Order: sequence, then C-alpha cells, then structure tokens
Amino acid sequence: MASDSPKRTLSLKPAAPQPPADPRAPRRPPVRPRGPARARPMSAAQPPAPPAAPRSTPAAPPAAAPKRKTTPQATPAAPIDPAEARARALAVLARSAAPPPPAAAREPLPPREGTRLNKRMAELGLCSRREADDWIGQGWVLVDGQVAQMGQPVRDDARIEILPEARESQGERVTILLHKTMGYVSGQPEDGHPAAVSLVQSRSRWKEDRGPRRFSPAQLKGLAPAGRLDIDSTGLLVLTQDGRVARALIGEDSGVEKEYLVRVVWAPNGPRAPGVVEQDVQSVFPPERLALLRHGLSLDDQPLKPAQVDWLNPEQLRFVLTEGKKRQIRRMCEAVGLHVVGLKRVRIGRVLLGKLPPGQWRYLQPDEHF
Repeated sequence: MASDSPKRTLSLKPAAPQPPADPRAPRRPPVRPRGPARARPMSAAQPPAPPAAPRSTPAAPPAAAPKRKTTPQATPAAPIDPAEARARALAVLARSAAPPPPAAAREPLPPREGTRLNKRMAELGLCSRREADDWIGQGWVLVDGQVAQMGQPVRDDARIEILPEARESQGERVTILLHKTMGYVSGQPEDGHPAAVSLVQSRSRWKEDRGPRRFSPAQLKGLAPAGRLDIDSTGLLVLTQDGRVARALIGEDSGVEKEYLVRVVWAPNGPRAPGVVEQDVQSVFPPERLALLRHGLSLDDQPLKPAQVDWLNPEQLRFVLTEGKKRQIRRMCEAVGLHVVGLKRVRIGRVLLGKLPPGQWRYLQPDEHF
C-alpha cells in the first residue's frame, strides 16, 4: 500500500508593524490651487446624507393645491372681414410713409430783434464785451430803465444806463506802458522765453513816474497786451486791464497809428547770400520798391492798408502803420529785398515811448489818451 504523501502546511508571516506617523512630517499639499481660503457653510462641509429608507407606513395623501382665482373669459370678438382688415393695414402703411410737411407750412420762429447787449455796449465804447458781461451779471446795467439780462437783444435806439458801481470798478483798472527788451514775448511764455508782463514789478517801475497810483500785485490779474511786439523787437508795449483801451488799440475798427524805427540792410538774395549792402542802403534801394512798401503789398492773400514809409537816414526807415499783422514790417521788407536788423516801436497813437528806460514801465496818466 502506497504511503500517503506528506501534507504541506502554509504558514503566514505576520505583517511588519507600521511605524507610527511622525507628526512633524510634511503633510500632503492640498489638491485645490493656492489662494485665500473661502468660508463655506457647514452644510457644504458635511458629506451629503444618504437617502432615507422608505418607511412601511402608508404615505399621507397629497395636499390639495391652492385654489386660483379664475377670471371670466373674454367674449370672443366678432370675426373681421378679411377685406376690411387689409384696408386698415394699407391705411396705416400710407400714413407712416407720408413725407413730413414742408418747411413753409411750419410756423416760423419769431426773429431776435436788435443786437446783443454786450456787443452794443462795446460798439458804443462803454466797455469791452467781457466787462459788459461782468456788469450785466452784477446788475449794473439798465436798458430803458429795467435791469438788463445776460444775452438780451437791444435795439439801436435803446437807452443804456451804467450804474456808478460799474464806473468805480472800471476806474480801478490800470494801463501800463512798458519798454520791452529783446528776448521777451508779448503774450504767454513760449519756447523758453518769458512773457513781457514778468517785467512789471515794483522794483522795475520808472523812478520818474509821478502818478498817484501805488503798485499792487492785484493789478497783474487780467493784465494783457493790447497788441503784439515780436521777440526780436523792442519799444513801447501797452498792457491793460481796461477793455476800452484794448478795443481802441486792437479792435476790428481800430485806426490808431503805430510808429516804428527800422534799421535795414539791402539783401536782394537773402541775408546770407552774396550782394548784401549794410552801409548807405538808401543809395542802392530802388525808389519803386519804396512805393510798394507804402502801398501795394499783400500778406496772407490780403492787401495791406496804406502805410507811411520814409528814410530817416541811409540805413534806417520810419514806418507808420494802422494795422498789426504778425511780423508785418519784417515780411514787408523781405518782399522788397530788405532785411531788418533792428526794430523799435516809439509811439502808439498820441502816447510816446519818450525817455522810458528799457525793461522799465510806468502807468498811463489820466490826461493821456491814445
């Protein structure tokens, strides 16, 4: 009898004991991207509860739905004849496509009679338009005995009265005569060159100015040039707060004379080209071109007004103009072959530069008028 094979037994080794977790070991980074933590409601943090097992108890009968208010149904409209509906639609389209009534059929607006009050006051020489607006806003202007309103149109025969308060305000405005030097611009500073008004300071007032006025920084407010004088030119420049003075000197209908002394050279081919004559220019300058300087030239496609032009000496001309276009004298001279090397304004109207030193100023006296 064959002996049975020995039985084999499988022995299991116990699992290796796991080391206790080190509390100092780094934790696994969170899955969510880094960013400020957001607070979540407690219900969201807890896992959803498993659905409850159905109970064996019978389900309660469903609650009755709330009753809704019923509105009585509208009575159906009577059927419309298709031909009548088509006619109505065509009438609506015809009205929408009709052109607007002609302009002649509309009622015309009543025209504004007269001239704006501020313009009329400037025309009468009472003040400038800006001053007129200030006075009207203060209630210092009466039209036919009534307080004027801003923008009010007036007839030519309207009676305009100015209250004493306006005259007192106008009397406080100053007009300054300045001997401008080279390197200063008449208006606002530009290209690094200072404005001429910067020369008006207490220490630069002419010591021979015997006027009763005392200088105050408040007088610089609104002080503007009444006319231009080029950066390369010197002489008399008027700075004023008075709109009447500004209008008289630079208004559209101004005819105030301005006198200049102009030193020139003969340069028919340009100041840097051959043929320049610096001495005894009068002897080589053609007389017919002097006649053109007096009348016959145009600037910017506009003819110039007649001017007085005469020789003071063989190198110097005297100009008297009644207009003031930009760089007018220099451009006039270039048109006839002359080149200006010096320009000085010595008179505006009846006011002379006189002995006023360069860079100094004085007040326009009450008895002086342009």
